[in-house]
Amino acid sequence: MSRYTGPSRKKSRRVGFSLLENGKDIARRPYKPGMHGAKRQGKLSEYGEQLKEKQKVKFMYGLNERQFHKTFVESSKMQGINGENFLKLLESRLDNLVYRMGFANTRRGARQLVNHGHITVDGKKVDIPSYRVKIGSTIALKENSKDLKCVKEALENVTTRVEYIDFDKNTNSAKFVRYPERNELSADIDESLIVEFYNR
Repeated sequence: MSRYTGPSRKKSRRVGFSLLENGKDIARRPYKPGMHGAKRQGKLSEYGEQLKEKQKVKFMYGLNERQFHKTFVESSKMQGINGENFLKLLESRLDNLVYRMGFANTRRGARQLVNHGHITVDGKKVDIPSYRVKIGSTIALKENSKDLKCVKEALENVTTRVEYIDFDKNTNSAKFVRYPERNELSADIDESLIVEFYNR
C-alpha cells in the first residue's frame, strides 16, 4: 500500500487528532469528513479503536503500511516496553529529526528536504527519509543549501525544540543526543493499542 499524499486535514479529521501536532488542521472542522461528518457518532469496537490508533501514528509519521509494520517488528525485538521502543524508532528517523530541528514546518516538508539531498548526517549526504539516525550523530544542511528560503522561513517559526536534540543556532546543525522519554512525546497517542493490534 502506497503512502498517502493527499490533504493532511482530511486524515486528521478522520482520526480526530492533529497530525501536524499544532491543531490547525482540525481547528475549523473538528469532526469527521464527509456530508454527515458532524452527525456521525457511535462507539468503535475494540478492533476499531486499535486500527484508528495505528492509522493515527502511521499518518502522523508519514509511513506506508510496510514501513510501519517493519518498524514495529524491529521494536518488538528490543529490550524494554514494545510500544515505547516503537515510538523511539519512529522519532529517530531522519525526516522526523529534520522536522524536530525546525528545518521544515511539517514532516512531509522535511521528507522532501531529505529526498532532494539537502541534508547531511555526520558530514555525508543522506537522501533516504527513513534513515535511522544513531545517537551522537550530527544533522545539518549541505553547505550550498543553507540559504534555502523555505528553511529560513521554517526556522523563523520555531518557538521551542525537543530536548533530545542539541541544536546549534550558529551552524544550523543539531546532534541527536538520546532517544526521547515517553513523557516528551504526544500524550494523545496510546501505543498499547498498536501493540494489541499487531498481537491479536
